[in-house]
Amino acid sequence: MSSVSRNVDRIDAIFDDPNLVADAGLLLPVTLMVRLGLEALINDTVHLAGRVGGALPGRKVLTLVASMLTAGFYIAHADRLRAGATQQVLPFRVMAPSTLGTFLRSFTFGHIRQLDKVLAEAIRRAWSLGAGPGADRLVIDVDSTITEVHGHAKHGAAYGYTKRLGYHPLLATCAHTGEVLHARLRLGSANTQRGAKRFAEELIARVRRCGATGEIVVRFDSGFWSNKLIDTLGRLDVRYTVAVRCGTKHIAAAIACIPEDAWRPIDYTAGGEAEVAECLYVTGTGKHRVERRLIVRRTRLTDTAQRKLWPDWRHHGFLTDLDGDAVDIDAFHRHHAVVELAIRDLKEGAGLEHVPSGRFHANCAWLACAVLAHNIIRWTATLGGINNDRRLVVARSVRNQLIAIAGRLVNRSGRTVLRLPRHWPWERSFLDALGRLRALPAPG
Repeated sequence: MSSVSRNVDRIDAIFDDPNLVADAGLLLPVTLMVRLGLEALINDTVHLAGRVGGALPGRKVLTLVASMLTAGFYIAHADRLRAGATQQVLPFRVMAPSTLGTFLRSFTFGHIRQLDKVLAEAIRRAWSLGAGPGADRLVIDVDSTITEVHGHAKHGAAYGYTKRLGYHPLLATCAHTGEVLHARLRLGSANTQRGAKRFAEELIARVRRCGATGEIVVRFDSGFWSNKLIDTLGRLDVRYTVAVRCGTKHIAAAIACIPEDAWRPIDYTAGGEAEVAECLYVTGTGKHRVERRLIVRRTRLTDTAQRKLWPDWRHHGFLTDLDGDAVDIDAFHRHHAVVELAIRDLKEGAGLEHVPSGRFHANCAWLACAVLAHNIIRWTATLGGINNDRRLVVARSVRNQLIAIAGRLVNRSGRTVLRLPRHWPWERSFLDALGRLRALPAPG
């Protein structure tokens, strides 16, 4: 046996230190929670009085949020916050998992709307502190996803177009930050367009109330394509790009009319070629006739062997009311794919990896908590100066570098000190962010 192995075998493990904090970096996001006044906001907005488990909802929602910040995706994972001295780092009382389960089951549709109002006000407060777009252009990506579940006791879960059992939530994310601006959990059998018009109306009203005063552009995939949605965006004075299904009769006919010399090559993919062109897509007749700008990208493989299998062009089109060069707008629309990164992060990094309850409205509340945790990570990075280059924030990176830090609470000359590991690679980022967050004004 090597000396290294003998040294490892000589280490005894004893769980007996009451002053250790497993995730000492929670100090950063909970400092922001205090500056946003979240506990009081939740208590004042969510009214569950008289319902079992409904008292003091603020501490219960924030317990779930803090658990998700530490990668918790089961209700039972909240017990992690009750170990050692972690509760002393948090500005609210940590609730037991059994209490949290009862709390989630107390929600009805009306209470979900109240919690949705909390999310909107939290966005407004964070944006007022400097995390928002202000007068700059705001690009929003709307998409749906499948939250897979298992078993037959999940109310509202069903098999959708993916042939997987689950729910089918709608999500709207900010393209520049990845924060979720609006979310709505839907039944698993819901098609993509269900509720999209109302969702868009609520979304635009929310971001304008929160302080977005500049141009708003919303990007959709082909599942949302409908004249009603486009008309709604026009009424709301919102610009758009909406993907279309190029196999439909009228779209295919419009593409076929594009002259061959109108196609312009673009640098798109290795082992293939791509070209972009545009035309007018006409819908309706008489006074209902509408002309819309249709931009089309066609692609095909150039490898000889592969081209024998797929010799024809594949077309990808979208409708838009944006001005400018078609090639540039095509590149802008393709950037809609960043919404998948935010959705992945929401699932893997903020609690939506698992939907815990058999009750639909309890899972709606769980989604709202996951969205709040997801956004707090992004606001912490933005307001704390961690994300200076304005790249999309990855929750796993923030958690690994700045939250999952072992610490010890000690009393030094009457002052509580959180001692953290020496030579921590991101020490300067942590201390700078803490200073910036503590400099934010307290809630009025």
